[in-house]
Amino acid sequence: MTIDLFRGKLTRLAAMNPETDAEMVTRWNEDTEYFRLLDSGPPRLFTSKNTKEWMEKRIERGKPEFLIRELESDKPIGFCALWTPPPQHGNAFVAIGIGERDYWGKGYGSDALKTLVRYGFLELNLHRVSLGVFEYNARAIKAYEKVGFKMEGRERSAMLRDGKRWDFFCMGILRSEWLG
Repeated sequence: MTIDLFRGKLTRLAAMNPETDAEMVTRWNEDTEYFRLLDSGPPRLFTSKNTKEWMEKRIERGKPEFLIRELESDKPIGFCALWTPPPQHGNAFVAIGIGERDYWGKGYGSDALKTLVRYGFLELNLHRVSLGVFEYNARAIKAYEKVGFKMEGRERSAMLRDGKRWDFFCMGILRSEWLG
């Protein structure tokens, strides 16, 4: 049986190319709503050159990220990453962001995450995959639960946004649950 490990039903994962993708990633990061859903720090503005250098450093350090492409048009719509700390434990941490707003809330993120998790469990032989999400990102929490992630903990009042305190949620999925 042959499985295209990097292809889902709606998306495919592709290698990021700092030369061609830096400008697009820079544009996504300039969308402050997108950035605030993705990162706990304050939105920052970077040039395409800065973004390109940042991407190159991540690749050099073995932390490559994938570009999420919409399957039909092959249009780049977001990114995802699978970071594996000390490999002996079989754990990884994922991050995902859909930068193109027209693709928000339509299942593209959960499809790409399913593909990434499948790659982690089948190809990297991981035991667990974890992620973190902000309490106010209800759309992402729903997508993560759709993939099979379970709530594992919370850091209460961990973040201040717009004058309100928000919790930070820790979610995870085990290989046995994914196979189940």
